[in-house]
Amino acid sequence: MPDVCQAVPEPSAWVVRHAENIPSGGTVLDLACGSGRHTRLLRRLGYSVLATDTDLERIKDLEGQPGIELRQADLEQDSWPFEEKQFTGIVVTNYLHRPHLDKLTDCLTDSGILIYETFAVGNEQYGKPSSPDYLLQPGELLQVFGDRLEVVAFEQGLIHEPGPKVIQRLCARRPATR
Repeated sequence: MPDVCQAVPEPSAWVVRHAENIPSGGTVLDLACGSGRHTRLLRRLGYSVLATDTDLERIKDLEGQPGIELRQADLEQDSWPFEEKQFTGIVVTNYLHRPHLDKLTDCLTDSGILIYETFAVGNEQYGKPSSPDYLLQPGELLQVFGDRLEVVAFEQGLIHEPGPKVIQRLCARRPATR
């Protein structure tokens, strides 16, 4: 049983800054939700949230709460677990599985927002992750999403709070079809 007194980390400042760009009325996917810090933020902002991870033990306290669906899923299996789903927003932090990156765009509704923040090359000198498998190359998020989404904001480089760590961040919108 999880320690209910255990503090949930603060939401990422990047997610806080861009969360209100997500259109209202749909569901937001918190992919690899971990402790649920962004699920909690998004719910406070009035969004319905589908929180998913391989282990949901750290967010059991959210089970049954209105506007929150918990789904345990192997996010690194060959098949994408959200093939038929559409989301008004997708939030991904501190997680990278390249084989499914291109699937994120397909899961966004028209005008849906992708908020992505994770570690990048250079982080290995500050700690984990240090494997190239889990570190974005310079400009990689722009390369993956730049042709399919409208970039709202992008940053990369060394940050000191919380940190130090080397990150890459993207907020992008799926264009509306006519």
